[in-house]
Amino acid sequence: MTVPFAAAYNPVQVEAAWYSWWEKSGFFKPELINGEPRPEGTFVISIPPPNVTGSLHLGHALTNSIQDTLTRWNRMLGKTTLYVPGCDHAGIATQIVVEKKLMKERNLTRHDLGREVFVKEIWKWKNEYGDKIYNQIRRLGTSVDWDRAAFTMDPGPSAAVTEAFVRLHEEGVIYRENRLVNWCTKLKTAISNLEVENMELTGSTFLTVPDHDPKKKYEFGVIVSFAYKFEGSDEEIVVATTRLETMLGDTAIAVNPTDERYKSKVGKFVVHPFNGRKIPIIADDYVDKDFGTGAVKITPSHDQNDYAMGKRHNLPFINIFTDDGKVNEEGGDLFTGLQRFDARVAILEALKERGLYKETKPNPMQLPICTRSNNVVEPLMKPQWWVDCKDMAAKALEAVKSGELEIIPKTSEKDWFLWLEKIQDWCISRQLWWGHRVPAYFIKIKGQENDAMESKYWVSGRSEAEALEKAHARFPNVAKKDIILEQDPDVLDTWFSSGLWPFSIQGWPQQTLGLKHFYPNAILETGWDILFFWVARMVMMGIKLTGKVPFKQVFCHAMVRDAHGRKMSKSLGNVIDPLDVINGTTLAALQKSLEGGNLDPREVKKAQEGQAKDFPNGIPQCGTDALRFTLLNYSSGGRDINLDVLRIEGYRKFCNKLWNAVLKMGLDKLGAHFIPQPAEIYITGKESLADLWILHKLNIAARETNKALEDRNFMQATNVVYNFWMYELCDVYLEICKPVLAGTDEVQRRACRDTLYTCLDAGLKLLHPMMPFVTEELWQRLPRRDNDPLSKTIMKAKFPVEMACWNNPQADADFENVNKVVRAARVLLADYNIKKEGQLFVQTKNEVLYETLQTEGVTISTGLIKGAKSLKVLSQKEVPPAGCAVSPVSGDCNVYLLVKGMVDFDAEITKLQASKAKAATALADLTKKMSAADYKTKVKQEVQETNSSKKSALETELETLSAAIKNFEGLKNM
Repeated sequence: MTVPFAAAYNPVQVEAAWYSWWEKSGFFKPELINGEPRPEGTFVISIPPPNVTGSLHLGHALTNSIQDTLTRWNRMLGKTTLYVPGCDHAGIATQIVVEKKLMKERNLTRHDLGREVFVKEIWKWKNEYGDKIYNQIRRLGTSVDWDRAAFTMDPGPSAAVTEAFVRLHEEGVIYRENRLVNWCTKLKTAISNLEVENMELTGSTFLTVPDHDPKKKYEFGVIVSFAYKFEGSDEEIVVATTRLETMLGDTAIAVNPTDERYKSKVGKFVVHPFNGRKIPIIADDYVDKDFGTGAVKITPSHDQNDYAMGKRHNLPFINIFTDDGKVNEEGGDLFTGLQRFDARVAILEALKERGLYKETKPNPMQLPICTRSNNVVEPLMKPQWWVDCKDMAAKALEAVKSGELEIIPKTSEKDWFLWLEKIQDWCISRQLWWGHRVPAYFIKIKGQENDAMESKYWVSGRSEAEALEKAHARFPNVAKKDIILEQDPDVLDTWFSSGLWPFSIQGWPQQTLGLKHFYPNAILETGWDILFFWVARMVMMGIKLTGKVPFKQVFCHAMVRDAHGRKMSKSLGNVIDPLDVINGTTLAALQKSLEGGNLDPREVKKAQEGQAKDFPNGIPQCGTDALRFTLLNYSSGGRDINLDVLRIEGYRKFCNKLWNAVLKMGLDKLGAHFIPQPAEIYITGKESLADLWILHKLNIAARETNKALEDRNFMQATNVVYNFWMYELCDVYLEICKPVLAGTDEVQRRACRDTLYTCLDAGLKLLHPMMPFVTEELWQRLPRRDNDPLSKTIMKAKFPVEMACWNNPQADADFENVNKVVRAARVLLADYNIKKEGQLFVQTKNEVLYETLQTEGVTISTGLIKGAKSLKVLSQKEVPPAGCAVSPVSGDCNVYLLVKGMVDFDAEITKLQASKAKAATALADLTKKMSAADYKTKVKQEVQETNSSKKSALETELETLSAAIKNFEGLKNM
């Protein structure tokens, strides 16, 4: 701070060193008094852990901006605050990244290395590249306690995962069963619903499929009808399907029991044309008899609805695909070994050859796509570990209904009820090598053939030794040496470990001080799109394992889209790294960053075209404060934010305005030897109307900012602080200060300086949670109150709150009356184009206003009215000088401007007459057009309405110009 400040705001210089100083000084750590939180209470929040695989985007920047704003605000309110950072191991995503790296650099697969060596390669990659996210978090100014940074694969969280699995398995909440899952045949693993994106098809669409021949395209978005023949007969029953290849696994045909066409067929059999399997006709209310032929093929092993029907009717479950999506031996000799969509083509031809094909029709549909591989998802039967969610979901629902947990906004609360009331059991198995390995063991007894599908042969354990003890207890008549345990090779769904996040990072299952002081969290802030996938699971697991909801409030922020309303996507080139906004970047650099990713070359080209259109000149350097403030200003509680990145530059200019207001104007006017009053709250009785007015406005800003932050209305909070700085402090009060501080009245000057200091000090504090860097820089350069015990950093300074002694509605009303005079005077000066030496007069019948204008008006007006040489307050007996133009302020107040001798009336009249002639011509042309005989019948109604509006506007303009000419002519002749 001994270095002179720069002439202009430069975010690079301002943001260069503050963060490392904050961190080294320990300001981010929770402040305890004698080992206990402060009496003002606690505020705890945890970062939704981003995937370690990549870098943060603007959606993450929004999350960090909201969370850090709340943290800094609560810290300044005096609470013990803790903001915990961390990263998620991102099972599938991370494994894919490292596998691609291995193949690209060493031409190796994970199977070439083996599981143990491959996992070491992932740890090596994580340690080398995983810190990129933490660097971004630092650059965003996020005030997290780095000593508590957690990674979901760290020993503590990993121990919590094992403990949670074992407890829930012992209780029967976790169980093993062969059921349908979303399967990616390219990745060869089950995937969560969040990793499935539905592609909308309007009809017949030909697509390439990742694990198929890249030169071929396959038809989707159609429904194919074909016939089954009844056993021992040429009689047929026609069915239709959008997934023809699954007919190899058909085990029934279902009809509605009330359908008269098929009543006699129920119980009979048709014969599969390719494998001879006998397929029964069954009756089920699920079937819509009015849709299609009213007969539905049932493939229980490859369709969710068919699975449920298969369970109801005890049908065979036949899986026809291998893990990599090829037809297995169950599919018949004709098709075994074919990839599933090659089999689709072959089956269609085979049906045609047998005369069983009927027709193909376009069929709008949703095609499930794996977001990790772009592959078409295949429902497959797999023995997996499942969580029975029903009881836990009921408690999570009750937590919201009772008010124990609040969800903001209310629209997201509706989603909460919708999802949890219809919750299904949760598949937590993943066929990966990277992640928390399932702590469950298959019991193999020497000399026996034990079935892995039988639950009794599975035990879980916190260690293999514990699992062996459990196995021996289950089979006490078998010697321990004859029991062989094989750990399940699968890992757990990443959402399982993330579901424990709020308490696993505090040391659970150990009863730590962290759990005592910092659990539950105050709030969880996240995107509404993972309300079910993550938030609901945290609540369910938190209540189940700790007996408490993991946080008191859930705030769902909006989804950040680009300026065109499009979802952020690498293939569109609109995924923006926050650092590119903070530092600025060129178009060339933006486009080069796409080349090092995982995009297909065609997608790279498309993305680069999108970047060239949106950012032809790159992205200007905006700085962290402007980025944060913009994101917060967009946050109004809606579900989408269409973010124009270039709008951020506008708030960079606001930072420059602050810079000039505090350093160039504020410090200069305070003077080098200014010492502020020891008490922050003062009313000495020496304050002017302007002083009292700005303190009243500051009070309103403090009240409304606190309320907006309490209500999580970040748009309102930013607007309140912005308006105070721009339109009240900078545009008005600072201008009034100039003549006061240039004057000789020491009492007024001292009151003005004290008020100015209070506004600068409090204004920076109000802004700090949203703009941490520039506010610290500016606040550090202000003089300090002698009795300020927290003068080391603005982070620990007291946040402004509403003060009764500053509340002054009378001063506000009186100042507004004076300001009306100012505005009227400005209008007169502008109308007559007088930019200097203007002589103004004001006359009022209102005695209170007269007194105010006499005592305060001249000073206020001198500061606010540019171009005025003087302003004189006239008594009711005085007459304004001849040659004045007048502007009424109210029924009992007028402002006069001496224009005689200041204005070339002839020149002004000539200009006005030219404008009047132009408007008259336009009006005549428009009137002629509207008077045409066929105008009403041939011209569109909306055009007629537009023309009527134009005509009305031109008529008003002519009246105004005529009045102005008459006014000037009158003034000319005075």
